[in-house]
Formats: sequence, structure tokens, C-alpha cells
Amino acid sequence: MIARPQIIDSRNPMFTGIIQAIGTLESLQPRGGDMRLRIAAGKLDMGDVALGDSIAVNGVCLTAVAIDRQHFAADVSNETLSLTSLGQLSAGSEVNLEKALTLQSRLGGHLVSGHVDGLGEVLKFYDDGRSVRFHIKAPDELARYIADKGSICVDGVSLTVNKVTGAVFELNIVPHTIEETIIKHYSTGTKVNLEVDVIARYLERLLLGERAAEAKSGSGITRSFLAENGFLKP
Repeated sequence: MIARPQIIDSRNPMFTGIIQAIGTLESLQPRGGDMRLRIAAGKLDMGDVALGDSIAVNGVCLTAVAIDRQHFAADVSNETLSLTSLGQLSAGSEVNLEKALTLQSRLGGHLVSGHVDGLGEVLKFYDDGRSVRFHIKAPDELARYIADKGSICVDGVSLTVNKVTGAVFELNIVPHTIEETIIKHYSTGTKVNLEVDVIARYLERLLLGERAAEAKSGSGITRSFLAENGFLKP
């Protein structure tokens, strides 16, 4: 009997941002106000997947509610459909897939929670040597979490930010990543799921100190806050 890999925390699964397979959305079925997605898993090894396990679909953590050797199904709420790119998919759409991180996994990317922070938009892209350079516009409220040479998750793919200008960041995508993910299908105007580095969020709360208990949702570190607390030179 083969032992099933132990997931780090089945109640709060984590991912690495290293895509394991490209799947295909076979159907979207309305279920009492929500939607059930049935996905052909492609090259994803389903041998160790059990009911209730988490699989990231384009960077969105979903729970497998039905499985077989080549497919899985997951229920998606209307809120998730409206706040992520999953709501824009149709039958036949390809999706990035990654199973939840286990204690036996190699952390090849960075820690990813599968909780999308916002939708970005591809502004432009062009060849840069053998790679492709993408310019993506993030929501303004996420700009403070994106830094040069920092990590960001785009449709479930762990990537390094090459440059940031305001809320626009640049990515240099190598041929292998393009070929093995849905990035190959991006065009100008494509909406993408963004998850910022969790370390940036915790750092923001840490810097707030005692003010963290009073901070409203969506508020955080501002330039005036940094100046008041000695983080900016006069």
C-alpha cells in the first residue's frame, strides 16, 4: 500500500506557484446559485488526490468534490466567479493546475495561498530575446505590495517582478514557462488572477504596530505613516 502524501494543513492549504499541468474546463453546471466546474486534469497525476483535497485552478484554491483518474469537479461561489478570472471561462478554456503543497514537496517557487487579491490586465507584451516581456496593470490598492525583484503569483504561476512603475509591473517569461502554462494564450486586455507575496502583507501589519488593531480593511501603510514613524528621510 502506497502512503498518501501528507498535506501541510488541509484546512489552510498552500501552493508553490509551480504549475504541474494544463487542464481543460469541460463544463460549467449551475448548482443552486453557485457553479460546478468539471475539469479534465491533463497530465496532472490524480493517483494521490482524494475527495476534499485542494487544487489550484488559475491560482484559485478549489476543493475537489468529485474525482476520477482523469477529471475532477469543484464548486465555485458566485463571489469567487465575480472576483477572479474563473467567471470569464467557458467550456474548452485551458487552465493552470497545481495540487496542494505536501511535506514531501520541493518549494520551487514561493509560498502561495490560492486566495486571489485582485484582477490584473495585460497591457502589452513583446519579444525580449528568447523570452517575452509582459506589462501588467495591477489594481491600485495592490501596487504597494509589488516590488522590483519581488515575487508575485499570476494565474497560479510564481513569477519574479522585473520592474515596477506605479501599478504597472513587468515580467520576463522564459520559453519553458510560456509553453507549460496558459500564459501562451495571453493577449492585450487579458484579465489575470493576482496574488501578492504574503510576506509583504505581514510586513505591512507588523509596521502598523499597535495601529493594526484599529486599521480598517483596505487601509495600510501610507507615505505619511512612514514619514511620521521615521522610515522616510526629511
